[in-house]
Amino acid sequence: MSAITVFRTFVAATLCTALAACAMGPDFVRPEAELPGHWRGGAVAGNAIDQDAAWWAGFDDPLLGQLAHQVLAANLDLQLAANRVQQSRTARGITAADRLPSVSASASGVRARNSEVGLNDPSGNGGRDDYGLFQAGIGLGWELDLWGRVRRQVEAADARVQMAEEDAHAVRIALLAETARDYLQLRATRQLLAITEDNLSIAHDIKRLTEARQKQGVASTLQVSSAAAQVASLQARIAPLRHRESQLRNALAFLLAQPPQALDAQLQDARRDWPALPAVAVGLPSELAERRPDIRRAEAALHAATAGIGVAKASFLPRITLNGDAGFQAKQLDDLDGWNAHRFSIGPSISLPIFQGGRLKANLALSRLQQQQSALQFRRTVLQAWHEVDDAMDGYSAEQQRTVRLHVAVDESETALGAARRQYQAGVVDMLDVLTTQRIALDNQAALANSQAAAAIARVELYRALGGGW
Repeated sequence: MSAITVFRTFVAATLCTALAACAMGPDFVRPEAELPGHWRGGAVAGNAIDQDAAWWAGFDDPLLGQLAHQVLAANLDLQLAANRVQQSRTARGITAADRLPSVSASASGVRARNSEVGLNDPSGNGGRDDYGLFQAGIGLGWELDLWGRVRRQVEAADARVQMAEEDAHAVRIALLAETARDYLQLRATRQLLAITEDNLSIAHDIKRLTEARQKQGVASTLQVSSAAAQVASLQARIAPLRHRESQLRNALAFLLAQPPQALDAQLQDARRDWPALPAVAVGLPSELAERRPDIRRAEAALHAATAGIGVAKASFLPRITLNGDAGFQAKQLDDLDGWNAHRFSIGPSISLPIFQGGRLKANLALSRLQQQQSALQFRRTVLQAWHEVDDAMDGYSAEQQRTVRLHVAVDESETALGAARRQYQAGVVDMLDVLTTQRIALDNQAALANSQAAAAIARVELYRALGGGW
């Protein structure tokens, strides 16, 4: 081999390698998430979140932990999300198949006769006799991805797989948050029901005492009617609370893919009190973009849109395909296995768009606009996440402060109610004072129960806003 031939071979190989490494369009660059340097708020801690931590352990409620594990194992929405991830991975495999050669086998056998006055008869009989044609072979086709069109398509498919995975993560976080909310609301509803029943018992005692005093001539019909009205008013609160309790039990059963009332026995062990909640570990704001699935999804969508520009640009350039075909052909089936029946063809084909009516330019313009949209959506998602975290921190802190003050209000109102009952028995105060004091005590007790539940739910919302903690 001459030196010139070696040089030409080297240049050709170098050129092919360079072309093979070429990919049209801009390369994706991860966007910067505009977030503050630190979070504000006194109800939170700045230490990092353990990504594998079971955040529900902070509620010190084993039943909540059981429900969290059950929903992760059985929830139908989570299974649907996992199915969509598998679909996206399968679609990615379909796209990636274009990087490899396609090989197919074929075989056929026909008996035919051409017209004597028609076009050329390949049998050589001039259409005067019928003939047979039997053939078998293997065909190969491979598009040389010189401009990176297929590589950009695979890159976009990889990004879409990540989008599906982040959607599944978002479903997981939302389901855990919804499970915790429903369970905490169930606990609060049961607490309200217990408070109402306790006050109903007190109202019955006051009604009996008032009726006895009426018989003694020291209580009026107005006082007896007021006491009876208080009893009826409290009784009217019980049925809606029990209905609400049933709704929440069924909501939890649905999340666990169970029929109505399937969890009634398990939920009987729900905790009754509300322990103090420790500070939440929120980590650094810069970590939010790595934790929240909606931010990661928006980044993946931007990646896919950026790769789409490369696909659109490569559409302007020639598509070169290597085609090959080898096999056997004979007019008689018995001759098909002979070497003299073999045939082959090999060679490249090229396709170059010349006039498409502006379709390719419009497609490229659309790809660029879609990238701009994805970039704007990423910024919007980051800003929305920042707002959600800030609102969740404020809400959690405010509800904790409200709970502290309501504890004082409940203690004072219960003390006042006990004093009013004793003074009424002694004839010092009027029935109206007792009923008013009891109504205030009931309102404060209900407000405290709701506030304790709201503080716990606000903690759940803070975890959700932070992208979990698991």
